[in-house]
Amino acid sequence: MISAGGGVFDRTAKAIPVSAEVRAALKLSASVTRLSPPEMIRAILEAPVDLLWNGGIGTYIKASTETNADVGDKSNDAVRVNADRLRVRVIGEGGNLGATALGRIEFSRNGGKMNTDALDNSAGVDCSDHEVNIKVLLDGVVSAGELAVEDRNPLLAEMTDEVAELVLRDNISQNFRIGLSRSGAGQRGAVHRRLLTELETRRGVDRHLEALPTDAEMDRRIAVGAGLSSPELATMIAHVKLALKSDLLHGDLPDSSTFAAVLPDYFPTPLRERFAGAITRHPLRREIVATVVINEMVDFGGATFAFRLSEEIGATTDDAVRAFTAAVEIFGLRELWQRIRTEKMPTSVRDQLELESNRTLERAARWLLLNRPQPIAIGADISRYREGVRALADRVPGWLPKPLAERVAAHATEATDHGAPADLASEVYRLIHLFPLLDVLDIADIAERDSREIAELYFALNAHLEITRLISAVGDLDHDQRWAGLARLALRDDLYESLRLLTLDIATATDPEDPVTEKLDYWEQTNRSRLIRARAALTEIFGVSRHDLATLSVAARQVRSLAGSSESGIVA
Repeated sequence: MISAGGGVFDRTAKAIPVSAEVRAALKLSASVTRLSPPEMIRAILEAPVDLLWNGGIGTYIKASTETNADVGDKSNDAVRVNADRLRVRVIGEGGNLGATALGRIEFSRNGGKMNTDALDNSAGVDCSDHEVNIKVLLDGVVSAGELAVEDRNPLLAEMTDEVAELVLRDNISQNFRIGLSRSGAGQRGAVHRRLLTELETRRGVDRHLEALPTDAEMDRRIAVGAGLSSPELATMIAHVKLALKSDLLHGDLPDSSTFAAVLPDYFPTPLRERFAGAITRHPLRREIVATVVINEMVDFGGATFAFRLSEEIGATTDDAVRAFTAAVEIFGLRELWQRIRTEKMPTSVRDQLELESNRTLERAARWLLLNRPQPIAIGADISRYREGVRALADRVPGWLPKPLAERVAAHATEATDHGAPADLASEVYRLIHLFPLLDVLDIADIAERDSREIAELYFALNAHLEITRLISAVGDLDHDQRWAGLARLALRDDLYESLRLLTLDIATATDPEDPVTEKLDYWEQTNRSRLIRARAALTEIFGVSRHDLATLSVAARQVRSLAGSSESGIVA
C-alpha cells in the first residue's frame, strides 16, 4: 500500500512531481514541486528520519573530504551524498559498501549511529560458517553410516530455527560490545592508541587502508576527550579477534578439555544429542573452539583486555584466556552479565552496570596471573576459590567500613533510580568488594583457619588502617600514559599485598576464638612504636587535599613497613 502523496516513478523520467506529503516527509522547501530522479534520491538519503536502511548495491555515502573518483562507484556518482549532510539518526546495512569507511566515520563523529557493513552483515557470515561446519559434521556421520543419506536434508531443515538463534546470539553479543566500547571510548583513548600501534607494528594491520586514525590523530582526540567512533571500534575489534584467535591456534589451548568443552554448544541440539562423538572429532574443532573462546573474551572482557594484561604483566594470549575463564567462573560473571544484558533498563544504565562488573574481572584476572602457579590450572583454581567466594559474598557488605558501605548503597540506589532492578544494581556494586576474598581464602588456607574468621579480620584491619581510602586515592591517579598506569597498578598491588601479609601475621599470632577487636588490640600493642611512626606519616598524607604518585608511594611504603617488620615473629 502506497501512502497518500507517494508513488512509484521511473528513474529515467525527466522529473518527478513532489507532493505536499513528500515535501513534509523530506523537509523540502515549499517551492520544490519537481525533482529529477537523482535529486529525489539525494533528498531521500538526506531526509531527517530515524533510520536509513541500505540493502542495495552501490556506495551512496562518502566523506565530505572525498571525491566521487575516490569512491570508485561511477554508476552512483549522481546520487551520492556527503556524510555531513545526513540528517538521519541511525544507518543500518543489509548490503555491503553502502558508505565509504571515511563516510561512516564522519557520520559517526557528527553524532550519527552507524557501525560497519561487516558488523551489520555478520549474521550472514556467521550463518554460512555454521552451515559449513554442520555439513562437514553430517558428511562425516553419513560416511560412517550413522545417518542415512535421505535423512540428511530433513535434519538440516529441522535445525533451521535453532541455527538462527545461535547466529543471533553471536550478533547480539557483538553489538553489546560495540555499545560498551563506544560508551567508554573517550576514557580509553590512550590505551586504544597503543593497541592500534600494536596491531600495526606486530599484527600487520594497515591503518590507512582500514581508515583507522594515526597516532597524531589519536593524540588530538585524546587532548579533547574524544575517542574512536563506532566504525573505527568495529574495525579494531575485528582485528583484535583475528589476532587473538591466531595466537590460540598456534598453541594447544583449543585441545585442552577445559576449552574443548565449549565445542558442543556451537552446534544445534539434535546434533549434540545424536552425534556427540562426531562433534569431538570435527575436522575444524580447533578453529571453532578458538573462535568461540575469543569471541566471549572480547565481547565481555573488551578489546583491550588481553592487550592490557600483556602490557602490565607480560601475559600471553593463552594466559589471558585462562585468567578470563577462571575469573568468570569464580565470581559468577557469566550469569551476572546475562542478567545485565536481558533485564529491561535504559542502555546507559546497562552499560554502566557491565562496565562496573568488568572492574572485578580485570582485577581478578590480574591477581590470578600474579599469585597462582602458571599456567593457571583453571579447574583447580575454580575449585579452590568459587565456593568460598559465594559462601562469604553476602557477608561482605556488613564488613565494609560504614562510609564505604554507604557509597556502595548510594551507587546502587542511583542505578535503581535510573531504571535498573534494585537487586541487580546491589549485586553489581558490591562485586568489586568481593575481589579481596581471593586473598582471604589464600590466607585461611595458609593459616589453616576458618575463612569467615579471616574475612572478618581482613576487612576489620582494612578499615582500621584506612587502606581502602588509599586504594581509592590510587585509583584516582592519572593512568592514561602507560608508565603512569603501571606505577598506579604497582601501588595498588603493594597495598593489597601488605594487607594480605598483615592479616596473615595477626591471624597466626592470635587465637581463632578471640574477637576481632582483641586481635587488633594485640597487634597494636606488640607493634606500637612502628604504628605510631606509620600513623603520623599517614595522618599527614591524608591531610593533603590532592594526592599524587609521590605521596601515595610514601603511604604504601608506610603500610608495607608494618607488614615487613612485625614483632609477632612472622616475617613478610
